[in-house]
Amino acid sequence: MSGQNTSLSWEQLLEIAQNNTSARRVRRPGQSPSTAPIPSSLYKLPLETSPPVLLYRDTNSWCPFCERVWFALEEKEIPFATEFIDLNNKPQWYIDLVPTKLVPAAKIEGELVYGSKNILLALEARFSDSPLLPLDPEENAIAIQLIEDAETNGSNEAGYKFLMGPADADELATLQASFEAKLDELEQALAKYLGSYFLSTFSLVDIVYVPHLDRLAASLPVYRDYHIKGNPRFPNVNAWLTALNERPAYARVKTDAATFNLLMRRVWGLEPIANPLPLDPVLSETMQYRAEAAERLSDNSEVAIADILKNSGAQALAANGDISAVKNAIEFHLKLLADYLLHGNKTQLPWGRVGGKENLDPFSSAVGAIALAYVRNRICAPRDMSAGAAIAFRSAADKVLASIY
Repeated sequence: MSGQNTSLSWEQLLEIAQNNTSARRVRRPGQSPSTAPIPSSLYKLPLETSPPVLLYRDTNSWCPFCERVWFALEEKEIPFATEFIDLNNKPQWYIDLVPTKLVPAAKIEGELVYGSKNILLALEARFSDSPLLPLDPEENAIAIQLIEDAETNGSNEAGYKFLMGPADADELATLQASFEAKLDELEQALAKYLGSYFLSTFSLVDIVYVPHLDRLAASLPVYRDYHIKGNPRFPNVNAWLTALNERPAYARVKTDAATFNLLMRRVWGLEPIANPLPLDPVLSETMQYRAEAAERLSDNSEVAIADILKNSGAQALAANGDISAVKNAIEFHLKLLADYLLHGNKTQLPWGRVGGKENLDPFSSAVGAIALAYVRNRICAPRDMSAGAAIAFRSAADKVLASIY
């Protein structure tokens, strides 16, 4: 296999992908992130009308507090615009604007509100035609108390202490017991109403609790060999997580488990002690998500290639400093990945070529392996694509990578 282009151009791959998914993103040339999601309700706005909400959030879409607000905006179908804030280099205007200097913050019809709980309640007050708090006074009071408890009952704190705790077995056992006691409390709270949610129907309470618990459910198996999902001790928590993952709005804003796990290792320095959770085979093979992943890769190929060239180490294979062959090999393998996402087993992967692997170009294969391994772990959901698309992307990258070696 040489570093030449596949038979389909990026434009052709993009057209096929867009014919198979409605997912789109706005390009942000020269900015980070290089694209941004389009709110599902933006179509409601009359032409040349500014959205009523401007959300200030983190660039990498890792912040669970920002996720709460984004989730509510999608559920309430409120058109909004997004301003990304680099948390490592906050602009002075944002420091001057927001007293806490933290994200999220929002301008709601021109009025600044900061702190996720305050923003959620302000959205509820301003956009009451799509309520996420119960109208029944008694249930409404329970909802408000649960939202307050989310900030003070310590379930999130106990979970993160267990996740990031010391290696000492006795201390870890104590931290585990403390976290399980908090999960027991949530289990009891979820049992008070029929259905899978904290209240009689989906509400702000679910939005407030899920970002942290979803992160813990993804990372604890890898870093503490402890499972929330599938744990018979917590049937209500599991039913709740399942119900939330079936909501289209949550599918748009949630992060995939691999992104959580990579974040814990890269940012917090945790070392895995168990295997990652397997990729969801249903999502991996869902055409909607495969096409979304291919659409993102095809539409953003220049940025992806430049990122791989700069940061993956593949450029070290360039002969005499000439990176053109490296760039060509990277592009070839990314096109192969996009083609495989769109066409599956109909794509002619390297091991399907006449003569087998022994006829592959070692240089191109080495570059391709670096590029695929790098981009598999580089993508971040939902910064770059939805969680479902990220799962499909990683699964396809593994398949194409296996075809090289």
